[in-house]
Amino acid sequence: MTRTNSRIAAALTAIAALVALGLALGSERFGGLVPCALCLWERWPYRVAILLGVIALLLPHRTRVVVLWLAVLTMLVGAGLAFIHVGVEFGFWPSPLPECAAPTFSGGSIAERLASMPATPSKPCDEPTFLIPFIPLSMAAMNLLYALAFAALLAIYLSRSSRRRRR
Repeated sequence: MTRTNSRIAAALTAIAALVALGLALGSERFGGLVPCALCLWERWPYRVAILLGVIALLLPHRTRVVVLWLAVLTMLVGAGLAFIHVGVEFGFWPSPLPECAAPTFSGGSIAERLASMPATPSKPCDEPTFLIPFIPLSMAAMNLLYALAFAALLAIYLSRSSRRRRR
């Protein structure tokens, strides 16, 4: 991989992660979609990938390639989080996050019960959100596919480029 190609790969890594995060935030802000707790966790790998892409742009070539491999691992973590979320949506397992469970109230006065309620209602994690009505893929399923494709394409590019360089 040439220095210019690795720099382009770093920029594309940051841009691809920014696009995914922008879509999630845009659908929330402008589309009125409410994210659940798992949705919010799924955004973290994209934030890390943006940071890794920007850092990789600033580093020398060899270190840049190592940082891009870290971005591949980060996106595999993102795919893992999305896989867990899809499993929760399909009812294969319960959510690992306590925020996804309905609150329980026991004892105390009505005032104490009201005080213990969350300030904003959260969306249940087992209720899928569909961005495009005629496509039967939830946002979590689309995120799973995107994260896997992101990781796979970047890994393929990095491995092919390193093989070409060894020749």
